[in-house]
Amino acid sequence: MLCSASWEMQSGPGTTPTSRLPTNPSVPGSGAAPQPGSCRLPAARAGGNITSSALGRAGMLPLDGLCRGAEAALGKDPSTALVIAVTTRAIFNLEEEHKLYLEKGKEEYTRHQQVNQDKPLPPGTAFAFIQAVQYVNKKILESNPAERDLFDILVLSNNSPESGVRIISSAKHYGLEISKFCFVSDEDSTQYLKSHGVKLFLSADRTDVCNALRRGVSAALVFQQEVQAPSTPLRVVFDGDAVLFSSETDQIFQEQGLEGAVQYEQAMEAIPIGEGPLKSFAMHLGKMRKKFGQEKSPIRTYLVTARSGRDMGIRAIKTLREWGLPIDEAFFMDGAPKGPILAQIQPHIFFDDGLHNIQGAQNVGVPSAWVPSCC
Repeated sequence: MLCSASWEMQSGPGTTPTSRLPTNPSVPGSGAAPQPGSCRLPAARAGGNITSSALGRAGMLPLDGLCRGAEAALGKDPSTALVIAVTTRAIFNLEEEHKLYLEKGKEEYTRHQQVNQDKPLPPGTAFAFIQAVQYVNKKILESNPAERDLFDILVLSNNSPESGVRIISSAKHYGLEISKFCFVSDEDSTQYLKSHGVKLFLSADRTDVCNALRRGVSAALVFQQEVQAPSTPLRVVFDGDAVLFSSETDQIFQEQGLEGAVQYEQAMEAIPIGEGPLKSFAMHLGKMRKKFGQEKSPIRTYLVTARSGRDMGIRAIKTLREWGLPIDEAFFMDGAPKGPILAQIQPHIFFDDGLHNIQGAQNVGVPSAWVPSCC
């Protein structure tokens, strides 16, 4: 199965992303995009594993105690908060440090982080998104200071606690209101996501993203890229098929072509499309969106899909209506490139399952996150 194959790729084959997607294609686990037809998962990750004794020596609490204590201090309700987990390499640019770890090992990596612990890390791809989320919290509290139904950010890292000082200091330097920093020893740190109510997980490691998706958590892979710094309000763009919606029509397209997919959509027009991997997060975001009026909302959501509005748009709109999911603007591109409209929207993050669309977004400086259709 081709991860990049999609009925939305109406521009035809040969749309492989250029070198802007992976920062270092030769480095395993660097967040590099797979080659066409490949579903190989990079295994390496920065920082390696840590032991429970190391956590104790560093004075760190176990994961549950550390994260719950922070929540209580901020007055957020863990049962209703919209929890977003982000890895250190998604929120900060750690590509040089990651390469150092892979080439020279954990000890040299840790030494480098300790020597530079007072030097803030540069922002990563998800940085602007987290800043915009923080802005939404500010507007919610301005409206109701007692509100506990807020965004809550969890920074998840496989780095050692010794090197974690630089991560925490960097967040403080930029004024990010994050108090949850979890340094975990398990190879699969995604096992903790659901227990902490995570609604969205962003990572630069594809293995992590696939593990999260298998656990039923909305997740996407972030590539390190140069981004424009969009202003508020928070703007989130979703692709349709295999992102918000299931891949059912995608599969029909692969088997029967565009004509078959159109006929299928018309026959199924009265039946909602199945749920996609980011539907759950979109619903939680929509619930947060409803706290505000249409004109004063600090959140705007968009659907940008390659579907034809005439042939396939009605079922998509009816599905959103059935779900009760508010979308501020919808663009049915009929196979046209998404880059130009994304450049106009200037979202803080764009979710898509097509690597050619991710590349098009990156070319115009839009922060992008890939939702892999196979792992």
